[in-house]
Amino acid sequence: MRFVIIGAGRVGLRTARVLAEEGHEATVVDNDSERLERLWGERLEIVDVLDGDGSREEDLVEAGIADADAIGALTGDLTTNFVACMIADAYDCRTVMRADDDYYQEIYRKYASEVDEVVYPERLGAIGAKNALVGGSTRAIADIAQHLQLVEFTVTESSPMRGYSLSELELPGGAELLAFGKEGEAVDLPHADDSLERGDRVVALADFDVLGDVRHLVVGAV
Repeated sequence: MRFVIIGAGRVGLRTARVLAEEGHEATVVDNDSERLERLWGERLEIVDVLDGDGSREEDLVEAGIADADAIGALTGDLTTNFVACMIADAYDCRTVMRADDDYYQEIYRKYASEVDEVVYPERLGAIGAKNALVGGSTRAIADIAQHLQLVEFTVTESSPMRGYSLSELELPGGAELLAFGKEGEAVDLPHADDSLERGDRVVALADFDVLGDVRHLVVGAV
């Protein structure tokens, strides 16, 4: 999947890195010259950082919004975030907007129904923002270490393991199965004879490098 992130601050950049480490494409847009100079001096490798204003359509087009699956407007400026989401909505992108205040979140939910989701990154961190952007059948629960993540996957119709038992589920790259839940039920300790069916949830601990492989095995092509 392809994402455009507005804001190269702590939340925006970390969110972009989490997405990229899971195999997605992430481009960050920011116009803070001091911040950009510092970032360009670092080894960013998996994340592109562009000099641009997230509230200007031409800058978002340069960042690739026309081909993006979602935009994360994660700056500390609510107006910039709102405008970026309104522009992205015209390009049929999923829109996730940062809000740091309960009052403003309620106001924007009331008057900006086009925004798909409002998040509190200061509470949820990059994982919360990333979950809102990706949506669907994969939900990151926590960063355990720099390259280790706890993730919940939901089995889909196209899962290669649908119909198999947990005893037959061999996760790649040393990933570990920690919990399992049938559709509509709470997750619990996994039992070897439980079968994997559509809507069931698998909680696994995996290195970022193999998250894509685990997702493909449990979730399938979505």
